[in-house]
Amino acid sequence: MMRRTLLAGLILLLMLGSVVAQRPGAGGAAASSGRTLTVATEPAAIVWLDEVRRGTTDESGKLALSKVTAGAHTLRVRANGFKEITMPVAASARGEIAVRLTRTTDQAELIFQRAETARESARNDESRQQAVELYRQALQARAAFPAAHVGLARVLLDLNNIDGALKAIDAARGTRPSYPEASAVEGRIYREMGQTDDAIGSFNRAIRESRGFQPEAHVGLARIYEEKGEYELSAREFQIAINQLADTEPIIYQMLGAAYEKASNPKEAILAYENYLRLAPNGSLAPAVRSIVEQLKSEPPPDD
Repeated sequence: MMRRTLLAGLILLLMLGSVVAQRPGAGGAAASSGRTLTVATEPAAIVWLDEVRRGTTDESGKLALSKVTAGAHTLRVRANGFKEITMPVAASARGEIAVRLTRTTDQAELIFQRAETARESARNDESRQQAVELYRQALQARAAFPAAHVGLARVLLDLNNIDGALKAIDAARGTRPSYPEASAVEGRIYREMGQTDDAIGSFNRAIRESRGFQPEAHVGLARIYEEKGEYELSAREFQIAINQLADTEPIIYQMLGAAYEKASNPKEAILAYENYLRLAPNGSLAPAVRSIVEQLKSEPPPDD
């Protein structure tokens, strides 16, 4: 019991605000393999594939995307000082994909980029408030800016400004009625308010709007099911999110392992924890996770 309490406390400190989900797989198995594509663009550019953030390009401007499933995809690339671009990736695409970004003088976009950087690097309420001010400046420069409204909602939620966060989500929908990310963030807001039914409704709306591919919403549902003691359903949702995230968020494996532990399924729990250690061998949770794995392996198997 002590190991679970310790690990739960660490997770609260390390939990990502936006984790970002489609074909469910076996309990603790890693996401299915697929082709690898390499994005070639500006250095330090953020890359999304199907609205899942896959990483940042290196000093040469390249980022390898592994486990890209068959079929067509959508690529989005953003680098500070450049105009963000969204482009299709054909089902036949292989190897390197060149993404040419152009410099921008659009003040709304430039301020928004600064706001995103400030939010992602914020470590205290003062720095989060700075991000709030930048988002508001971006919205003053361009009122119809749904992504800025959602970013503002995220940071206001971090500041426990629930009413402000909900108003920002409503504003985002004012110019983009069908917006999966906005619905997922709305679900997180309702969950923080303790309005479980509303949270489930928003998470399911996000999944519908995205035609099934919305890992943040699946994680949100998983956490609700876990709180309700429905651990098998929780594990199912975590696994869907893992598959959609293509191993980009190791922490989800840890949460999957915890759900299987609570479901009295140590075999799948060990597999999930070992996948976390595979991806984050030096992560902050790694020592605690190793201890759990050792203890689980030393315990007698449960009775059938």
